[in-house]
Amino acid sequence: MKILEFINDNLDLVYILILSVFIGVEVIKNIPAVLHTPLMSGANALSGVVIVGAILVMLQADPTDYIALTLGFIAVVLGILNVVGGFVVTDRMLQMFKKKKS
Repeated sequence: MKILEFINDNLDLVYILILSVFIGVEVIKNIPAVLHTPLMSGANALSGVVIVGAILVMLQADPTDYIALTLGFIAVVLGILNVVGGFVVTDRMLQMFKKKKS
């Protein structure tokens, strides 16, 4: 299979990915709740970069390379979901600070 061959050829990158996931989980878990809003803004910005990067990768991919196209499509969809979810949460949070009508 192409996937197993790719993983065998790029095993060091797979290790870096797994390590970065564990480090990211530990970093996020130890952040106080007060900092979650600025962190979400940063995550939205990074998701925007992921979306653009995934689109560029998909444009450069060979039309018969279904693995690259599928992974690019998944990256675009998940990035868009993350950006939209971040805006929804931010909007709900801003609604809490508006003055209530009597």
